[in-house]
Amino acid sequence: MIVKNTTLSVLLLSTMGLFAQEVAQTNPVVKQDIKISYLDSVKNSFVKDDYAVRVDSLWMKELVSLDIYEDLSKDIQTINTDAKVDYELPTELLKQRLEAMNEKSPFNIQYNQGLENIIKSFLKNRKKSFSRLMALSEYYFPMFEEAFAKQNVPLEIKYLAVVESALNPKAVSKMGATGLWQFMYHTGKQYNLKIDSFIDERSDPLKASTAAADYMSKMYKIFGDWELVLASYNSGPGNVSKAIRRSGGKQTYWDIRSYLPKETQGYVPAFLATMYLYEYHKEHGIVPDRAVVQHFQTDTIRIKEKMSFRQISNLLDVPEAQLQLLNPSYKLNVVPFYQDEEHFLRLPKDKVAIFTSNEDKIYAYLNHESSSKINRLQTLIAATKLASPKTNQTVVSKTQIYKVRSGDNLGSIASKYDVSINQLKKWNNLKSNSIALGKSLKIISESKIIKKDINEVKLVPAVDKKHTEEAIASVDDKKTTESQPSLYVVQAGDNLSTIAKKFNVSLSDLKEWNGLTPENMDMIASMKKLVIHSNIQEPSETPEIIVVSNNINTFKKKTDVVKNVGVDYYVKKGDSLYSIAKKYPGVTISDIKKWNDIENGAIKPGMKLKING
Repeated sequence: MIVKNTTLSVLLLSTMGLFAQEVAQTNPVVKQDIKISYLDSVKNSFVKDDYAVRVDSLWMKELVSLDIYEDLSKDIQTINTDAKVDYELPTELLKQRLEAMNEKSPFNIQYNQGLENIIKSFLKNRKKSFSRLMALSEYYFPMFEEAFAKQNVPLEIKYLAVVESALNPKAVSKMGATGLWQFMYHTGKQYNLKIDSFIDERSDPLKASTAAADYMSKMYKIFGDWELVLASYNSGPGNVSKAIRRSGGKQTYWDIRSYLPKETQGYVPAFLATMYLYEYHKEHGIVPDRAVVQHFQTDTIRIKEKMSFRQISNLLDVPEAQLQLLNPSYKLNVVPFYQDEEHFLRLPKDKVAIFTSNEDKIYAYLNHESSSKINRLQTLIAATKLASPKTNQTVVSKTQIYKVRSGDNLGSIASKYDVSINQLKKWNNLKSNSIALGKSLKIISESKIIKKDINEVKLVPAVDKKHTEEAIASVDDKKTTESQPSLYVVQAGDNLSTIAKKFNVSLSDLKEWNGLTPENMDMIASMKKLVIHSNIQEPSETPEIIVVSNNINTFKKKTDVVKNVGVDYYVKKGDSLYSIAKKYPGVTISDIKKWNDIENGAIKPGMKLKING
C-alpha cells in the first residue's frame, strides 16, 4: 500500500511539472524594451575599477564650511592678550611644554602672559573647532609640508593656514584676501597665481602653498627671523621695517611687538597657540574628528576639453560638492580649456581610473551634448522669430543692492542674478575680480515695457470663412479653450474702465494684456486698438462655436463660467497670477488678489492660493 501511494505521488508531481511547463510555454513573459538615455548608455559601457573610496557627505560639508573661519578670524582680531582667562592649566606646566616645543623648532618660542592667555582662550572656547580642524589637517597638511620642504621652510608654518583661513580654500577676508593662505589679488599675481573669470589659483591648495613657501623663503633672507617672517606675512614687510626702526634697531619679534599693528601683535601668539594645541591635544582631551578622504587617496588628470562639474558629476557619479572641494580654484564650477595652457582635474583615485579608461567615450559624450545644446538653441531662436509679434519696447532699469557674504565671488553672484562678471565690475567700478566680505554691490536689472503692434497680433485661425463672419472653435482635454486674443477698436470717449466693463474683464487684466503701466497710462489716447482676451469653458463634448463679427464691438463672450466651488492652488515655479487665472475660466487676476489679500502681485513657489474662496 505504501509503494502504491508513493508511485501515485511521483506520477502526480510529474504531471504537475509537465502542466507547469506547458503553461509556461503557452504564456511566455514579454520583456518590454526600455529606452535609456545617451548618458546612461555611455556610463553603462564604462570599464570600472574595483577600488572605491567612500565619501562621507557630512565630512564633505565640513570641508567647505566657513563657520570656523569666521569664528577664528574674529578671535584673532579681537582677542585681548592682556586679559587673563579662567582655565585649569598650571603656568609652570605650560612653561615646560613650551620649552619642549622650543627645543625642536626653529621658532623662538618663549613663555609670556599674552601667549598663555590666548592658549587658555582657545582651550576654553574653541576645543570643538580644533577637533574639526584636525580632521581637515589630514587632507591639507601633506600638501603644505611637501611645498615647504622643497623651499627649506619650517614645516611648522603649516599651522599658519589654520590661523589664516581655518583650512578653507574658499575663505575670503573683508579686504579680499582669498584662499588657504589668504593672498591679496596683487600678491597672488606677483607670485604667478593665475586669476581670471574661470580660475583663481589662490584657492588651489598646491599652487597657493608653493607661492606661500616662496614668500616665506624670500622674507627669511631679508629678516633672518621666522617670527618676523610671520609678522611680515600678516602686515607686510614695510610695517615690520618701521617697527624695527621705532624700536631702536631691535630685530626680534618679541622686542618690536608693541610697535607692530594691533592685529599683528596677536597674530604670532595665535600661531604659537595653534601649534601648542596640535602638539598637546591629547593632554587636553581634544579628539580629532574622523577624516574620510586624505590627499593620497586622490590624483589629477589633464583635461583636454572644456567641461562643467555638472557633466563630470553625471558621468562619474561624483557629487558636485566633492568636485568643488577637490578643485576649489575653478570659480564657475567649470574646467576651462585654453590652447596654450594645461588644466587639471583632481578626483578620487577610483574615478581617475574610470576617466582614463574611458576618455574617448567621455569626450564623445561632451561633444554630443554640446551639439544638442546648439541645435536646441537654434530651434528656439527660429521658433521665437516666427511666433513673436513685432513690438515697440521701452527698457526700464532697476538697481538693487547685494551685500557680499562669506564664500561669495563675482562668478557666483553673476550666476545668481543672470548677469556677467564684466557687468558687475563695470557697475561697481571694480578693477579686479576680488570682492571684500560685507561690500555692497549694485545689481542692475532691465525690464521691458512692451507696446504691441496690434496689426501683428495673430487671431485664432478660422475654421471656415463665409461672408462677413469667422467661425472659431477649439477643444482640449479639459473642455477649456486657451485665452484667445481679439481686437477692440478704441472709440471716442473710451477709457480703460469703460472698456473693461464692456467686455466683463478686470482693469488690471486689460493693463497687463496691453503692456500698460502707471508710467505709460497716457498711451491709451494714442492706441487705435486694444487686445482683449477671453477664457471660454465648454461644458459638453460638442465644440462650442463662438461667432466673431468683423465689427469687433459685437464680440460675444460667454458668461457664468465660474462654478461656485472653492479650490486650493499651490504655486509652481514659473507661475504668474495671469497664468493661474487662465487655468480657471471666469477668474481674473483681481479675483485672485482679492481672495488672497495680495497687494503687489508677488507670489512664490509653494504658496497656497484660494480660488473662488
